[in-house]
Amino acid sequence: MKKMLCLAAVALIAAGCHKQTNQPINYNVDKFYDLEVLRYDVPDFQSLSLQQKKLVYYLTEAALQGRDILYDQNCKYNLAIRRALESIYVNYPDKQDPQYLLMEKYLKRVWFSNGIHHHYNEDKFLPEFTEDWFRSAWQYVDSATTQLYGHCLNNLVPVIFDPNILPKKVNQADGVDLLATSACNYYQGLTQNEAEAWYAAHKDNSDEPLWIGLNAQLVKDEQGNIVERTYKVGGLYGPALEKVVYWLEKAKEVAETDRQKEVIEKLIEYNRTGNLKTFNEYAIAWVQDLDSRVDFINGFTEVYGDPLGITGAWEAMVNFKNIEATKRTEILAQNTQWFEDNSPTAKEYKKEQVKGVSAKVINAAILGGDSYPSTPIGINLPNANWIRKEYGSKSVTIQNITDAYDKAAQGNGFNEEFMLSDNEIQMSRKYGAITDNCHTDLHECLGHGSGKLLPGVTKDDLKEHGSTIEEARADLFGLYYIADPKMVELGIMPDKEAYKAEYYRQMMNGAMTQLVRIELGKDLEEAHMRNRQLIANWVLAHVNPEAPEVEIVAIPVAKEKNSHDTPAELKHYMRVNDYEGLRNLYGQLLAIIQQVTSTGDYAMAKQLVETYAVKIDPVLHREMLARYERLNLAPYKGFVNPVYTPVTDKEGNITDIRIDFTEGYAEQHLRYSRDYSPLPTWN
Repeated sequence: MKKMLCLAAVALIAAGCHKQTNQPINYNVDKFYDLEVLRYDVPDFQSLSLQQKKLVYYLTEAALQGRDILYDQNCKYNLAIRRALESIYVNYPDKQDPQYLLMEKYLKRVWFSNGIHHHYNEDKFLPEFTEDWFRSAWQYVDSATTQLYGHCLNNLVPVIFDPNILPKKVNQADGVDLLATSACNYYQGLTQNEAEAWYAAHKDNSDEPLWIGLNAQLVKDEQGNIVERTYKVGGLYGPALEKVVYWLEKAKEVAETDRQKEVIEKLIEYNRTGNLKTFNEYAIAWVQDLDSRVDFINGFTEVYGDPLGITGAWEAMVNFKNIEATKRTEILAQNTQWFEDNSPTAKEYKKEQVKGVSAKVINAAILGGDSYPSTPIGINLPNANWIRKEYGSKSVTIQNITDAYDKAAQGNGFNEEFMLSDNEIQMSRKYGAITDNCHTDLHECLGHGSGKLLPGVTKDDLKEHGSTIEEARADLFGLYYIADPKMVELGIMPDKEAYKAEYYRQMMNGAMTQLVRIELGKDLEEAHMRNRQLIANWVLAHVNPEAPEVEIVAIPVAKEKNSHDTPAELKHYMRVNDYEGLRNLYGQLLAIIQQVTSTGDYAMAKQLVETYAVKIDPVLHREMLARYERLNLAPYKGFVNPVYTPVTDKEGNITDIRIDFTEGYAEQHLRYSRDYSPLPTWN
């Protein structure tokens, strides 16, 4: 599971220096539509040993080789469309043609979202260039590219231009066939009922169950039988996984420890065989590798992209421990049993003995697949509940990414526009960065690993609502405990007032400001956004009517600052009247959500999500959009990666790894498409 940023602001104004060249890093890279592309620093990379640097480099190469997989998983037309657009982008002669410039913006969006659907709200985005221009520009698609298609221009045009064809990547709407109405490429030719029945028939009810469906596309063969196309070398996505294995073999030779070498060997075996028992062995070895400074995620991981929440999307990240910042997460990990025992959840849903929770703060070295360009700020893995129970979990907060977001939020006017008063603004300025990191620590380190499932209950029982409920559970755990005096006692929070900054921000964002990411008239679709609105709206619906702990208030505000002659407009703000009372409400909801999770209560999960998490107040939504538009900010952020280049001596031995931060956004994606694109266009 991963924690996504609540609402990234714009205008990265801070400067930094690359530690190797001592040259300033230009953090701002590009901005288009509702997106902004940034750079992130990689502090302390030069403090790594040569062996560790080589390990980072090899794992980075393995991470990038899976890029095409995610494009194809997101929609079967994505690779064809991306390759055609890239060819036109390179070969079209008039780079100032207004239609070409509109195509360039669209291509940048495709790169950002790993396909033709928005990376967060799941809707297909439509081009601004015309169909006629695209048809005329097809002559500049090079012949080597067109020969790969197997489908002609006429097949791609309706997919790109018709809003009614594949309109949503992942559909979570109630009462429809989620597979038939989703564009993602995890299933072919199946109805939702057929897929669910197949999974039910193949469910592993053993004590160490296999995650059936994690690494396979479910299809019907020519005889109408349902079969799996397994992701493995020699199977589906084999050419990419062969490249991944090649670089993992090199990484194995420079592993820091025997345990880490075993982890990499198990991952290699899993990629070659697709065997889910081997995946379990890999996950157990990975979660027990606690002594290596360099670490990684590589493979089919999170299930948000599957409307049924079963099959993993390709994801990769290479990282290394931030030693100083990890001290705070180690304190949390050492006290996990106290947090579990003192949770407001029912005793029967608590773990009697919490095992193997490890937590650290990391610096990301490379982002790949489902973590690129948009990336989480925290991760907790593995996702299998039985492995968490028996062997523990690894939780990370990605500090160099949160630092980049924090710098981006400085001085952009967001807080001044949406926070109630100077008191909340100053509270955020004083404590915001501290409490945001702390909430991420609690969410990932303890929240996802807390509680237990009752006998016979599995992760699949909540179906399409499982991801939303799980993220709500982790968020609520963090919110409840960030206000606990224990946090000050442990030295993690600076004082007993600091938590209020996070409480205010979470309520404001969940009920109001995150709506600026959604087109007017649309519902919330993405699991993290649904989670945050579920929490905020449930709390607002359960306040004390006589003395509400928290409320949305309407305040007349002059349209022009310092003008007494201009009629006032009504603006809505979040107001917290009783922070302790708000904590009590968070605790009540946490108890409910944990019960839903522990018992696999699908009906209650559905009721909570549909009542509080999906629908948006259109009046409030329109106001949020209008106020945000005046700030000229981009609500979504993503990153370009640094470039790692080996330095060799005359004999070809690697003597150092050089890191560079100057590659541009388009330059990087074109290079990735040239150097890391082994898959055929149609898989």
